[in-house]
Amino acid sequence: MRKLRFALFGNIYQAKKSLAVQKLLCLLEEKEADMYIDRPFYEYLVGNLRLDIHPKGLIEGNDFDADVVVSMGGDGTFLEAASRVGDKRIPILGINMGRLGFLADISAEEIDTAIESIYSDAFSIEERSVLQIEYSDGSPVGNPYALNEVAVLKRDNSSMISIRININGEYLTTYQADGLIINTPTGSTGYALSVGGPIMTPQSQTFGLVPVAPHSLNVRPLTLCDDVEIELSVESRSHQYLVAIDGRSESCAESIKLTIRRAPYSIRVFKRPGTSFFRTLRNKLMWGNDVRE
Repeated sequence: MRKLRFALFGNIYQAKKSLAVQKLLCLLEEKEADMYIDRPFYEYLVGNLRLDIHPKGLIEGNDFDADVVVSMGGDGTFLEAASRVGDKRIPILGINMGRLGFLADISAEEIDTAIESIYSDAFSIEERSVLQIEYSDGSPVGNPYALNEVAVLKRDNSSMISIRININGEYLTTYQADGLIINTPTGSTGYALSVGGPIMTPQSQTFGLVPVAPHSLNVRPLTLCDDVEIELSVESRSHQYLVAIDGRSESCAESIKLTIRRAPYSIRVFKRPGTSFFRTLRNKLMWGNDVRE
């Protein structure tokens, strides 16, 4: 049997899901896998769930290597794991411990078959595009990469903001809105979907521009090829605005312009046999189901 290294990341707020965690740990022990566990997750498993586990090592920051990354939680946990993986090219297996879960789409009941499929090479790997953001003043961004979206938003209770947008140097329009979401296909089923953005298939090589509560009724979402460079200039009465990168918010002065493009790497996601994006849409969004009583 092949010796594989697994890096485990997990949600530390779901004690009721402890059986699924124990199930995974037992399977990996049976496979004699080398387990590396993110330190906060390890401390939670040992301190809160009282599990007796003996990992090969603990993960500190982003300094780790593995054959497989396992994310145990919802899509938020998956996004955090993806940000830690970065450009390492390690494929991620998302085990759903949350609610909806488009990224973390392996249920607790499917853990056995998912692990077996990894050892038997009976899986496929999807490449998911990533966004990269830069500030015009050269100031560093905490983590400039987003698997889902970059959102430019008004602060707190301030009035709407003006967002001037250029595509490859050409002026497109100025949005008067509460914000603007630039999303990848992966992010099209997240925040962007909740404000009326279109769903994009993962391999469509597109970006979405989705305004949040636009002032004009004739403003609609726009889909672009992902080889473009997007430049944003923001004006606000408070002279500040928020930049949310996969939910990680930072405050920006309105003098700072943003440049957003496709990152030079992608995130790799495990997909089991028999699964598809369209099947996930039907199951998660209940398409075709008659919910009338």
